[in-house]
Amino acid sequence: MSLTIEEAIDWIHSRLLFGSRPGLDRVEELLKRIDNPEIKVPTIHIAGTNGKGSTVTYLRCMLEELGLKVGTFTSPYIEQFNERIAINGRGISDDQIILYVEKYQALIKEMDQQPESAGITEFETLTVMALDYFLDEQVDIAIIEVGLGGLLDSTNVVKPMLTAITTIGKDHTEILGETIEAIAFQKAGIIKEKIPVVTGNIEETAFVVISEVAAEKNSTIYRYEQDYKANYLHPDKNWGEIFDFYGEVGKLPKVKVPLLGRHQVENAAVAIQLFYLYCQMRQINFTDRDVYHGLAQAQWPARMEKISNEPLIILDGAHNDHAMRRLAENLKKEFPNREIHILFSALSSKNIDQMIAILRKVPNVHLYLTTFDYPRAVELTKMAHYEDEKTEIVSLWQFGLAEILEKMSSEDLMLVTGSLYFVSQVRELLLNI
Repeated sequence: MSLTIEEAIDWIHSRLLFGSRPGLDRVEELLKRIDNPEIKVPTIHIAGTNGKGSTVTYLRCMLEELGLKVGTFTSPYIEQFNERIAINGRGISDDQIILYVEKYQALIKEMDQQPESAGITEFETLTVMALDYFLDEQVDIAIIEVGLGGLLDSTNVVKPMLTAITTIGKDHTEILGETIEAIAFQKAGIIKEKIPVVTGNIEETAFVVISEVAAEKNSTIYRYEQDYKANYLHPDKNWGEIFDFYGEVGKLPKVKVPLLGRHQVENAAVAIQLFYLYCQMRQINFTDRDVYHGLAQAQWPARMEKISNEPLIILDGAHNDHAMRRLAENLKKEFPNREIHILFSALSSKNIDQMIAILRKVPNVHLYLTTFDYPRAVELTKMAHYEDEKTEIVSLWQFGLAEILEKMSSEDLMLVTGSLYFVSQVRELLLNI
C-alpha cells in the first residue's frame, strides 16, 4: 500500500520534533546512503539574513529566459508545501514526494538506531530530497537557499559554482551568536575554496569578517557598491521599483522589478551579478532583454505583495527587526500620506518588542496585535502592555481583519506583517474572500 500525500507530509513533519540542530553529520550520512547527489548537481548557494528568497526568484527567472531547467530549494512555503522544492517555479508533485518518503523511511529508521546519525530533522530530510529530485530531473542548475546561518546549515553539503550573501542582520541569535560579526562568520561558512562570492548591501563590520573568510579560501568577492551597483531611481507607477544597474558589462538603464521596496533593488542587483557570473562561467551568450524580461516575471508572495487595490491591502512577512526596519522605511517613502492599519503577529522566539517599537514609529499608524494557530506563535499576554490609543490587542485575527476592513476609508492602507506562517494564513483567507 502506497502512502497518501497527507501521510507522506505528516511523516516529514514528524521529524520537526528534532528541532533545528546545527551540524552536517546526519544529512551527510543520508546523502551517502543515496549515492551522494550533492556532488553531481550543479548549484548556486545563497545565504543572508533577509532577501534570500527574492534573490533566488530573480535569478531563477533570468536563467529561465536562457531556456534552462532551474531547480530551487526555498523556505518557508506560502501556499503549498510542494513549492519549497521546485523546477522552473513548479513545485514537486505529490507523487514524487511520496516516492522519496518511501525511499527514505527505511534508511532513516536504520540511522535512528545509531547514536551518531539519529534524529535527522525535517529540514535536513527536505535538503536531501531536493538534491535527489534535482539529480533525477537533470536540472541545468539548482539555486539553494540556506535555511539558517550557513556554516552548519544542512544545505552546506552542496559543491556550488557560485555563492552569495545578501544581507547580515540580527536574527536567530540563540543559534548564530549575539553579534553581527558572529552572525557574519556563520553566513560566510558557505564560501568555498576558489568559488566566487557575491555580497549584497552589507555593513562594514560584517563585511570585514566575510572578506577574511574569502581570503582564506582564495575566493574572489564581488561587492555591492564596489564591483557592481544599483542606482535607485523611483517607484514604478504600477507597482515595483526602477533602477539603473552598473556592472563590468556596463550600464543597464531603467531596470524594473515588480516587487515593492528599496531593498528589492539591492536583491535584484545581487541576482543580476550572479546571472552575469554564471553566464561567463558557462560561456553562455545572453542579452539585456534576458535580464529585463526575466526580472519582470518575478513573483514572490507575501513580500510587499499587493493582493487588493480597493481597499489597498499589502502582505509582507517581515519576521525580524532587520526586515521590519526596511518595511517601515518603505511605508514612509511609498505611502507618506495614507492612514496605515497594521495587523501583526510573530513567533515567540523573535525580538517582538523591537519589531513592535519599529511599527509604532510609522506615521499615521493604527496597530493591531494578535496571535495565530501555530505551535510557537506569540501569546497575547506577552503583548498586552502595549495597548494604548494607537495599539489594540485582538484575540482572533479574523475579527481584527474584519474590524480593519470596516474602518478603512478608500485612501487607507492595510498591511499584514510579521511571521510568514501568520501572513500565509491571512493570505489564504483574503484570497478566498
